[in-house]
Amino acid sequence: MKYLNLLFIFIVTNYILHAQTELLTEETLWKLGRAALEDVSPDGGSVVYSVTYFNIVANKGNTDLYLCKTDGITPPVKITNYEGHENNARFTPDGKKILFLANGLLYSCNPDGSDQYKLADLEMNGFVIAPTNDRIAFLQDVKYRKTTAETYPGLPLANARLYNDLMYRHWKTWDDGHDSNVFTVEFKNGMLVGEPVNIVKEPFEAPVEPNDGIEQVSFSPDGKMIAYSCKKYSGKEYALNTNTDIFLYDIQAKSTRNLSGFNTGYDKSPVFSPDGNSLMWNAMLTPTYEADKDQLILYNLKSGEKKMLGAKYDNNAEHAVFSKDGKFIYFISAVNACNQIMMQDIATAKVKQLTTGIHDYQSILASPKGLIGSRVSMTNPAEIFSIHGMTGEAVQLTQINKSVWDKIKKAEVRQKWIQTTDGKKMLVWTILPPDFDPKKKYPTLLYCQGGPQSTVSQFFSYRWNLQLMASKGYIIVAPCRRGMPGFGQEWNLAISKDWGGQCMKDYLSAIDDAAKEPFVDKDRLGAVGASFGGYSVYYLAGNHNKRFKCFISHCGVFNLESMYGTTEEMWFVNYDFGGPFWDKAHAMQYEKFSPHKYVQNWDTPIMVMHGEKDFRVPVSEGLQAYQAAQLKNIPSRLVLFPEEGHWIQTPQNGLLWQKEYFGWLDKWLKN
Repeated sequence: MKYLNLLFIFIVTNYILHAQTELLTEETLWKLGRAALEDVSPDGGSVVYSVTYFNIVANKGNTDLYLCKTDGITPPVKITNYEGHENNARFTPDGKKILFLANGLLYSCNPDGSDQYKLADLEMNGFVIAPTNDRIAFLQDVKYRKTTAETYPGLPLANARLYNDLMYRHWKTWDDGHDSNVFTVEFKNGMLVGEPVNIVKEPFEAPVEPNDGIEQVSFSPDGKMIAYSCKKYSGKEYALNTNTDIFLYDIQAKSTRNLSGFNTGYDKSPVFSPDGNSLMWNAMLTPTYEADKDQLILYNLKSGEKKMLGAKYDNNAEHAVFSKDGKFIYFISAVNACNQIMMQDIATAKVKQLTTGIHDYQSILASPKGLIGSRVSMTNPAEIFSIHGMTGEAVQLTQINKSVWDKIKKAEVRQKWIQTTDGKKMLVWTILPPDFDPKKKYPTLLYCQGGPQSTVSQFFSYRWNLQLMASKGYIIVAPCRRGMPGFGQEWNLAISKDWGGQCMKDYLSAIDDAAKEPFVDKDRLGAVGASFGGYSVYYLAGNHNKRFKCFISHCGVFNLESMYGTTEEMWFVNYDFGGPFWDKAHAMQYEKFSPHKYVQNWDTPIMVMHGEKDFRVPVSEGLQAYQAAQLKNIPSRLVLFPEEGHWIQTPQNGLLWQKEYFGWLDKWLKN
């Protein structure tokens, strides 16, 4: 028996070693299916999820729905196969049907995919089903403002945009006169009945675009009330504040009340308790600060009593759900740069870390059998897991990319704590190339994270993929510098109004510590990043003291003054910069921390990448940086994407981005 066990271990180990024979390429990365958790059945026995695959030649993606059992044994079944995108799948409360959107239209099918039919030619941006199975709520854009053609009907070919206020553009879209509103309609005998009712009926975003969706809408257990988030501001008022509130709509009375008027910061993601007596939502208590501690409020619907569940918890609480018995709340929180599932006892408010390990949970759903969640890491794309509700033990339910991913040689991810210049401890991720040889010297990249208040967690990006960078022969150094969640609020708060201060010292501490390793070639160091990471690259380009041999900045802030004058979310720059550049009280921020003030020190090759529809960090920032480099005769390259915004979203542009990215790095760090 002992011999047989040893033989089995040898065979499995040999198979694994020989199976992993290929290095990850950008083409392989784009072949991977991208999974998203959709819903869990009422009995907890089945999970519906979506997988998106991209066709590079057609330059588009296709999303289908799959069903798997939670026993961890039964193979998944594909249940839709339309051209385009099927998503927002929901089990009906009786578990007999699955409703879903196919290219924005509502469809129904049996859980095995049979008996598929369209419910209505009614476009939706998302929907939820009432627990009573007799009504749905959905999102739809409503036109509230005139177009140019309507203002000047005699000038049909005129294409000017006309505005009298701010927020005339947002992220990558111009204001076209529409706002998202919440609607409700009866749902009986598997069909929609009667005319939909707009429960907002005002020119305000419900929910807040561009990142919020149907998760901002929730039915009470008795189906009589709908809770939703809405930001009841427009124009300049919208641009200057973050005050988003939770509204409660009584379906029978057709009345609405604001539950969160006491808070002038963010209030989002309402969820009813299983008994319907309470409503929970996420709140940020500091006005105009979009990266404040994200904490949970429990609101008693009868008494109006408010309980701050996160008062004694020092990190963010996101994607919160109630346990089925209503005794516990589960949420996801960054803990030392890994997004873990936390469990909070409602009666005592005590928080327990439920899961451990080097990974990120992206989303969770409660079921009678525990939890269902999607999970990624730097070495694995997203898969669906069943998680025990008391122990955190996880069982993988899907193997979406196994046939491709098993062949890929994996990069090693190391975790290290180093000392910063002010005597604090900072976590640094180091990603080593596959087949790493400590006797060799490798070109090394400092990865600068965006946000600025977003963590370098165990993310798996399809563009900024650290596994891919390592597979190209680079060591990646990714520090959790000042400003990142997951290390307490003091650490998170430290970056606002100090963009060019301690966080830049943290970056340099990380790369200087890495350069001490014998396998890091300190003569072949590069720095790369996007958004605030792109700002970081521009700033370091003028303040790196010859450490780096090349830079890449994507959608980075170059000039704080022009950024203030052209961005759209004014609450962000007002809080993080301190206020406008013409106010002398904040002059130091603009003078000391703006990268364009240090261009006289630039002497290192730099690539500038930017989307022309980026309104968050307008393209003029990238053009200024590139022009400065060109006029200083610094080797430089400009990569512009006319139809992309803050992110590169189309397949061929994504591939081109990666080829330009690695081409530039190889030119200056390998040749």
